Amino acid sequence: MLRSPSRLARGWITAAVVGSVLTGCGASSGDATSAEAKPAARTDVTVEPIKAATRLTDTNGVKVSLDKEPERIVCLFALCDDILTELGIVPTATNSTLLAHSGFLGEEKAKEVDVVPGGFIAPEVEAILSHKPDLVIGLGDTHGKLAPALKGATTFWAMQPETWEDSVGYLRDLAALTGRTAEGEKAEKTFRTKLAEAEKSPSGKTALVIYGSDENFGVATPEGDVAASLFPKIADYPWKSGGIEGSYSLEQILARDVDVLFVETMSFGDTDGKLSEKLAENPLWGKIPAVRNGDVHEVNSEVWAKGRGTRSLGLVLDEATAALR
Repeated sequence: MLRSPSRLARGWITAAVVGSVLTGCGASSGDATSAEAKPAARTDVTVEPIKAATRLTDTNGVKVSLDKEPERIVCLFALCDDILTELGIVPTATNSTLLAHSGFLGEEKAKEVDVVPGGFIAPEVEAILSHKPDLVIGLGDTHGKLAPALKGATTFWAMQPETWEDSVGYLRDLAALTGRTAEGEKAEKTFRTKLAEAEKSPSGKTALVIYGSDENFGVATPEGDVAASLFPKIADYPWKSGGIEGSYSLEQILARDVDVLFVETMSFGDTDGKLSEKLAENPLWGKIPAVRNGDVHEVNSEVWAKGRGTRSLGLVLDEATAALR
């Protein structure tokens, strides 16, 4: 039986071994074989005006205070890069490779952005501060430990997105702090319109997003996974978090008659090869309808798993709706 790590693992599975991924995760338990998705409310395309500000309480209740609009911003996770791109800003430095994607800066322009050494899990504080940032943005449950070391030298903002609504909220917050209010409103409008359009013709197919590098695969669930939070609006997505005590297996996936599979291959150091190819070594894999019908789609994990912002989610919607037709 193939087991999965819990839902919070997906945010940093690319930089840690499976055993450490499980530490500290606290999702509620559930049953993948009996969970039924509730109809999602239609997305409102109305965009409220964004007001410029130097102080605000963000979408998750964190207070952020700046002396002026930030000019030098260091990104420690890809949502920051996504939002800055939407606002027409290039980060001073980043430890994400999202910017190299053709939907963002592209490979050549992305090379001009400095890389923060230390990787996603342990970015080097001295390297961060060498860029003299006005603002450093990180993922709360991973980079929160850096706050004491950065205090007094710069402003650290810990974000913790779990749904697409969170991502829109953070877009609005950063647009307010940078004074890019028109750009923020435009990006939000574009995304909401795309999502609302996709909702008009939801697919009757059962979809599933899985991630990992080997038999320790995970299932992306709407409760805590930003990309997966879109799926109940556009397809049958009856998957809920199993938590630490729960797990997913190919037996459970087979029981749900999954029509379309989206696969995010994560990398662990020297690990290579596609996750779908490794799971194919299990005889149950070939019995899944999506596999039998050739509806398994290996997707870009930088966009699907890490991006989290409105630009990444727009790309996810484009690919998902095309595959679900």
